[in-house]
Amino acid sequence: MRRTLPLLLALLLALPSAANAQDWAKTRLDASSRHREYVTLKHGGRSLQAFVVYPEVSRKVPTVILIHEIFGLSDWAKEMADELAAAGYIVVAPDLLSGFGPNGGNSDSFTNMDATTQAVSGLDPATVLADLDAAADYAKKIPAANGKLAVAGFCWGGGKSFAFATHRHDLSAAFVFYGPPPSDVSTITAPVYGFYAGNDARIGATVPGTVTAMKAAHKTYEPITYGDAGHGFMRAGEDPSNTNPANKKARDEGLARLTRLLGQIPPVP
Repeated sequence: MRRTLPLLLALLLALPSAANAQDWAKTRLDASSRHREYVTLKHGGRSLQAFVVYPEVSRKVPTVILIHEIFGLSDWAKEMADELAAAGYIVVAPDLLSGFGPNGGNSDSFTNMDATTQAVSGLDPATVLADLDAAADYAKKIPAANGKLAVAGFCWGGGKSFAFATHRHDLSAAFVFYGPPPSDVSTITAPVYGFYAGNDARIGATVPGTVTAMKAAHKTYEPITYGDAGHGFMRAGEDPSNTNPANKKARDEGLARLTRLLGQIPPVP
């Protein structure tokens, strides 16, 4: 019995990490042939890590800043970045938890989801904005990039994508996946495309007011709501354990719409 106690304790300590793992996403990412790397971005006295994925193309292409969910820069967020690279775009996905994890670690230093979501929820909006600016500035200088820049965010990152569009005026488009709108949309210059779930009353309730506000401000806003899908359908629709077929349908249609709209970004004059 004494010999088994250390083993049981080790297994219990490992449970939070195992529960948070997205092995299916990591498996798909590991199978990708696309070049991916981590880079260190700096602004002021802060350093943060970003995950960068390149498409296998011969021409210069637009860059997408991918803003992760409230779950941090997870395996799914990185796999999503790889999928957009597969569609022909450079993707820069900053880890906005860089330096804020246990012992100064990043998203991967957290051992349970509650701690991760609490940390993301507590991020200073000004720091997040500066981090996204650093990612955008880096993206525009990538030699393989054509200078066009878009932002796409999911869940918590969807709201940050919408907010970034009020601040960053060199964006060609902003893609908001089930995220809340900013309080003031008057400074937005890029078209904003929304992706929402029918079974997501918390966020769905914000859409009619956002339509009114964007229309009053003479801004382009095109939201689509996907039937019986739930919040987080872009991730849930890929998860093999998903039991709602509407999530997979919304995920497939959402990805097709996203890549189509990215393809409509005009080339650099």
